[in-house]
This record gives sequence, structure tokens and C-alpha cells, in this order.
Amino acid sequence: MIFGYIRETHGDLPVNEQKKRLSQKQCDQIITEVDANRSRFHQLVQQLNKGDKIVVVRLSLLADSIHHLAELFDVFKDKEVDLCSIEEKIDTSETEKYSLDEIVRSLANFQSDLISEKTRKGMDQAKTRGVVTGRPRKPDANVRQAIELYESRQYSLKEIKEKTGISKSTLYRYLDK
Repeated sequence: MIFGYIRETHGDLPVNEQKKRLSQKQCDQIITEVDANRSRFHQLVQQLNKGDKIVVVRLSLLADSIHHLAELFDVFKDKEVDLCSIEEKIDTSETEKYSLDEIVRSLANFQSDLISEKTRKGMDQAKTRGVVTGRPRKPDANVRQAIELYESRQYSLKEIKEKTGISKSTLYRYLDK
């Protein structure tokens, strides 16, 4: 039996996109994770039988670290279950060998995806607490002074930047408002 596994992410891979991509892999059943502790995934692993296959869009949906991924590979190997990851182009049911550079590239992408996911999750949590993310704004007094100097037409952009610390692009952005 072919099982598709979906987990909600904080970012670029919405659940509906995962479903669409898994449906192209002829999954017999698609499991959608609903909680952070992955209870449905653990249930799925318990019910797997020899010859079954798990399909995911990317490896970072399956594991939280390379160590966790290696543990899952061991479980799948013991149960004689195959794994297919669409984005990494990994399918353990295929008999062809993977080159070292493909494996390293896949692991690097996996680690990068995990870092991005954790970063987005942290930013979302910070926003819910009211923390403003991004680069700090320039002080309003400096911006007002830069606009006044610019409108006086007595100073060059270079001189305005030296006096206020406001760059040409920042000044033009405020002037456009």
C-alpha cells in the first residue's frame, strides 16, 4: 500500500499543494498530520507492512533532524518499507544507486528546509507576541531633516546622507509617500 504523508508547514508548502503533488503519485491513502507531536505519523509507522511505501513532498516534513531521519530510515529498512521524497527525487523502491553528490545535495537541502521552517515558526510566534520583525526604521527626526534639506535644494544627496544618515534610496522612498 502507498501512503502519502502531509504535515502543515510555516512557509512555502501549503497543505493543498502537498495533496496535489501526492495525488500524482497514486497514493492509496493520504494521512494529514494535525498536531505537532506527529501522532498520526507514529500510528502510520506502527501499521506499516512489508512492501508498503511512504511518499512525502520533501524530507523535512518527515523528520526534525538528520539524526531523526537516519532513525526513520532504520525503521523503514527493518520493516522493509520504501520511502519516496518527491523534491529530493529519492525512491528507495528503485534499484538504481544514488551518487554521493545527489545524497549530499539532498541532505543539505533537507537541513536548509529545517532551518527555514524553524525560522518562520519563530517569526510567526514573535509576531503573535507583538514583536516587530525586520530591519529597524530610521528615526523620524532624521527623515524629516533629510526631507527638509532636500526640499531646500541647497544640499547634494551626498551631503544630506552625511548630515542625517539617510541614504538616497531611503529618502526617495519617503518622498514618494
